[in-house]
Amino acid sequence: MKKIPLRTCVVTREKLEKKDLIRVVRTPDREVVIDESGKLNGRGAYLKKDIDVINKAEKNKILNKHLEVEVKSDVFEELRRIIEK
Repeated sequence: MKKIPLRTCVVTREKLEKKDLIRVVRTPDREVVIDESGKLNGRGAYLKKDIDVINKAEKNKILNKHLEVEVKSDVFEELRRIIEK
């Protein structure tokens, strides 16, 4: 049986499979992007694919702390659009 890699959501602290999470990355030039491929270079943070989790991350500025940079509201809007698909 193949081992399934688990990652931790920065909001809920749940260990989940990568397919159940969205990766947000701070690139080396300090830009925040959503990494749908899971392979972008930079500091990453995982969020559970849940609207409530995204809202809590925005309200409590959790991504700002993990990525050590100001995350703009349009990143959270894009995350919500991805989840609603």
